[in-house]
Amino acid sequence: MLSSKTKKNIKLKFKEIYNKIYNYNDIEIYSNEIIDLINKSNKIKKRKNNIKIDEKTALIICYADSVLETNKPHTLKAFKSFYNKYLKNYFNTVHFLPFYPSSSDSGFAVKDHYKIDKRYGSWSDINDFSKKNLIMADVVINHASSRGLWFKNYLKMKSPGKNYFFTINSRFNASKVVRPREHPLLKKINIFNKNEFLWRTFSPDQIDLNFKNPKVLMRFIKIIINLINHGVSIFRLDAIAYLWKQDGTKCINLKQTHMIIKLIRAVCNSINKQAIIVTETNLPEKENISYFGNHDEANWIYNFSLPPLLVYSFLFENSNKLNNWSKKLPLAKKGNSYLNFLASHDGIGMRPAEGFLDKIEINNLLRRLKKNGSEFSYRKVQNKRKLVYEANTTIIDALKKSNEDREGKYFIERFVSAHAIIMAFDGVPGIYFNSIFGTSNDVNKYIISNNKRDLNRYRWNKLRLEKSLKNKKTKHKIVYDKITSLLKTRINQKAFNPNAKRMTLNLGSKFFGIKRICLNKKQVIYSITNITSKNQKLKIKSDLAKFNSLLTKKINLIDKRTLLFRPFETMWLSNKKN
Repeated sequence: MLSSKTKKNIKLKFKEIYNKIYNYNDIEIYSNEIIDLINKSNKIKKRKNNIKIDEKTALIICYADSVLETNKPHTLKAFKSFYNKYLKNYFNTVHFLPFYPSSSDSGFAVKDHYKIDKRYGSWSDINDFSKKNLIMADVVINHASSRGLWFKNYLKMKSPGKNYFFTINSRFNASKVVRPREHPLLKKINIFNKNEFLWRTFSPDQIDLNFKNPKVLMRFIKIIINLINHGVSIFRLDAIAYLWKQDGTKCINLKQTHMIIKLIRAVCNSINKQAIIVTETNLPEKENISYFGNHDEANWIYNFSLPPLLVYSFLFENSNKLNNWSKKLPLAKKGNSYLNFLASHDGIGMRPAEGFLDKIEINNLLRRLKKNGSEFSYRKVQNKRKLVYEANTTIIDALKKSNEDREGKYFIERFVSAHAIIMAFDGVPGIYFNSIFGTSNDVNKYIISNNKRDLNRYRWNKLRLEKSLKNKKTKHKIVYDKITSLLKTRINQKAFNPNAKRMTLNLGSKFFGIKRICLNKKQVIYSITNITSKNQKLKIKSDLAKFNSLLTKKINLIDKRTLLFRPFETMWLSNKKN
């Protein structure tokens, strides 16, 4: 049973969300229902050991059907077979993007959070996978499919679904709303004998949910508990920043949204099986970091500014912007962590570059990415002006050619060093499945679907991928060997603990370097990358004879204090042997 202190905390958080909408009695009823749900779950699940997050923690990001077997259903089984053969020694955490029945957006228009799409498998597949790995799953919390049960019931005023979706009338002032897409936000409907507008932040098929109705929040608490009971321990709260809408505001990052996350965190902390909350907020950095709260909201936040700044640095062979950003980025408190990534199922977000790259620099970056094969998704500003929201591309294609390396001679070196940086940075590294094999843009799928995000959502035939990995000369095998070698080295370094101290080194515009110091201060690692397509010399103050190279057999020295870096080379120098 929950302690009186925990019960009080849950009731207080619920009250802070809804005290202006509901009376004391209603708030008591809903709060007690949450407490009953937790107590019921805890009777089923005995307390297990806490999740250990350390230097061995690495995340693979994939779809439930990232690997396909011809004429065989249940793609989760195919993925598990491939994972056990090629990936389990390098990753201990698997982020499956939405595996629920869905009507569009590669799973993000969820029809039913309680089911797994039959093409992928069943809950037993997730449970089985979770016995030896941490499983991260999406909670698509902002919206639901227009073709799902909830919306069908909403139109019939039946439960579950009655009053679940957010509508406004013509008096609602939406002029300040911040948009992540360019389609019309509102859809006029005439139901229940009144003219209203359905709110659709992300697409016409994804209808925003009404969190001013506490039954919607209750439903998602039940969904999270159900996922926990099926082996999921890490939750990605998709598009969480847009959750609460208020007349005359930007309808993003509102106080009530943060309070809802605090309540979800409190619920997860009260359940017998530890759970980790990850907020997905593709926003400028100050807003993104705010989702740590006061150590009481997200456990992890995506390090959204890292991808565009890293890509910019490599494409223009200048690290000044990356260096300045890294110096100012605060260290996460113990127990919190950045989730460091380069590629996602969507693309490279441009909003997180705001404040670090000016308009001219962003335009130069977009022009270079366009030359490298990128498409762009747009957002509307005050329903008029369009701006690039994200660049839709694989990372290996984004780094194909730089302004100096116009023939793309060093594209693999750029790609590998970019991943070496995110693995050395403080936080948990998340590697997208297709990046592990250097998969290029899926142009064929994009031509057919006309969905720009499909460029980086390639599904592999299992036999074809395995055949490619047996040939040492293929790009896929070369990239796989280099990325997994980095991961294999990383998991043995205490200085790469997510909360080990980071110090940004002053090495000039041709290098990006950080110093990591492990929690007990016994190991120090210097991670230094040549950001240019030319050989570079670097003189450092320390006696290099005291350090060991973790990525090569020996340090490439000119003299006792001078290193020689090949184009786009990364060195991990440690005071301890690997």
